[in-house]
Amino acid sequence: MNLALGVPAIVPFSLAWWLLAEYLPMDCKTTDDLARPGLTNCNYTTLDHAGVVMFLLAVTGVLMLALVIVVNVLRPRRRGQHLATRLGTAVFIPVPFAVLLSLV
Repeated sequence: MNLALGVPAIVPFSLAWWLLAEYLPMDCKTTDDLARPGLTNCNYTTLDHAGVVMFLLAVTGVLMLALVIVVNVLRPRRRGQHLATRLGTAVFIPVPFAVLLSLV
C-alpha cells in the first residue's frame, strides 16, 4: 500500500526537489537583488515561481502526511494490526519518485 502512496507523493517530492535544486542555490532571494552587481545564479523566473511552489508544497505535503497517517496508523489500529510493520514499510513511499529521477 505504501508503494501506491508513493505515486501521488511524487508531487510534493518534485516540489521539494525543485526548491532544493533551483531556489536554494541562488544568491538572490528578492527581485531587488537582481540589480545588485556581483551576484551569480540569479533567475527572475525562479524567484517568480518560488512562492507558488512553496505554497503548493505545503498544501500537498499536509495532504500526503494526512494520507500516510490514515493508511499507516489509523487503519491498522482499527484492525488490530501491528503499527511497526506498517510504519516500517513507509520507506517505500519515495521509491516511485526515485525511479522517476533515475529515468530523467
